[in-house]
Amino acid sequence: MNQRLTLPFKSIAAVDLGSNSFHMIIARVMDGGGIHILDRMREMVRLGGGLDAEGNLDTASRVRAIACLERFGQRLRGMPVGSVRAVGTNTLRRARNANVFLRQAREALGHPIEVIAGREEARLIYLGVSHSLPDAPGNRLVVDVGGGSTELIIGEGFESKHRESLVMGCVSYSLRFFPQGIITAEGMRTAETAAAQELQIIRPKYHELGWQTTVGSSGTVNAIQEILSANRWSSDGITRQGVLMLREALLSAGSTASLQMPGLCQERAPVLPGGVAIVIALFDSFSIEHLNVSDGALREGLIYDLLGRLVDEDVRDRTIRSLMSRYQVDLSQARRVEHTALALFAQWGLEGDEILIEEYRHMLSWAALLHELGLTIAHAGYHRHGAYVVANSDMPGFSRPEQQFLGALIRGHRRRMPMELFEALPEGSFEHAWRLCIILRLSGLLHHSRNQSPLPEIGIQFKPNKRSIRVVFPEDWLECNPLTRADLEGEIAYLKAVGIKLKVV
Repeated sequence: MNQRLTLPFKSIAAVDLGSNSFHMIIARVMDGGGIHILDRMREMVRLGGGLDAEGNLDTASRVRAIACLERFGQRLRGMPVGSVRAVGTNTLRRARNANVFLRQAREALGHPIEVIAGREEARLIYLGVSHSLPDAPGNRLVVDVGGGSTELIIGEGFESKHRESLVMGCVSYSLRFFPQGIITAEGMRTAETAAAQELQIIRPKYHELGWQTTVGSSGTVNAIQEILSANRWSSDGITRQGVLMLREALLSAGSTASLQMPGLCQERAPVLPGGVAIVIALFDSFSIEHLNVSDGALREGLIYDLLGRLVDEDVRDRTIRSLMSRYQVDLSQARRVEHTALALFAQWGLEGDEILIEEYRHMLSWAALLHELGLTIAHAGYHRHGAYVVANSDMPGFSRPEQQFLGALIRGHRRRMPMELFEALPEGSFEHAWRLCIILRLSGLLHHSRNQSPLPEIGIQFKPNKRSIRVVFPEDWLECNPLTRADLEGEIAYLKAVGIKLKVV
């Protein structure tokens, strides 16, 4: 990776709030953009096992998780905003009370926590795995068996080509098919069949793409490899014969409490049967005979993705360009609105950490580029169509909160100002969101005529305590541009309805 900008941090960190374990790695950024791992921490939290019948995280699992994050937070103390990226995965995607937990979790960790979609998790896993392997020609299939989900990715080099995330993991399958830790032949068959049914849906596309090598990652895969190696059932990675021998050993033990074998970490024992059933189904469904094992996983992917953002190789820029192309966005108009929006942003004076303000600048830029995306669907209500697409599409590089934030800006860039959407954004985003939306609204209406002539110099002043905005134009310019004047008069009424005063002079 070539370094194109001066990096703002000497060290960066990643935190993975998985359904089984929480992981943290801290890395030093080396000259040229490489990394050197300084520290790793891992704790078995079993967050996925704490989901009750109503889909809420129970008290015990929340207490374990917060205590773990407090320990992680002590290690991260002093690291600046923007140098740490923390993400939640399947369990936090599913938990009905995730938002309540996340507020406590952010306070404990001392850094923001994002919940990422399954396919984004898959992309980051592939990024972490690919950086841990030597270059090799052709496609590789990467499988990651986590606590609550299993990701399968086909890619080449550092780029993933096809990604899926299935709702099956070692924690959920162990609880579902091996209650109280009892391991029976019927339970194993049922678990393998359930996993095979999930895989059957995606198998044709994967076989169509094809692959030359198969690589596994995550705690489940690494734990199985350790057991096979210690028992001499496989000397290199995971083989079909080796994992079948492990299945027989599990059945012979009869329960997770009775599991005693070389290479088995006892804290892994309660979730091992579900993980083994999924791995066997993967071998059968994809005709795998040998699975190489990678040390890289989601947390390494987070590190490299964060590093990419810091050296201006942000995958999110590629995602925005792809969406613009797919939905035939008028590039000239989008760039005009973006240019004006960023010029107004520079005068606005948003308060906060420099790195955070730069992230908001990116959000405004992307929202400006995509604000007309919905026109391809229908002109009527196109701002609503565009917001829905952005909030619900697979967008590599973006977390769910980021997509929600972008969608809110696009939804609010015209007509009624939807303050309720900004209030629903993650804690701490409200004030910045509605201010950015006003900038986007003003930029859009200033280019309503789609005229290629440059705008004059426009000033903007904001009084946050009074929610008052003053926009200053050159003398007589509005008189010569009656469409813009009419649009601004309408904007004054829209903003007045939500308690914001806009004055145009």
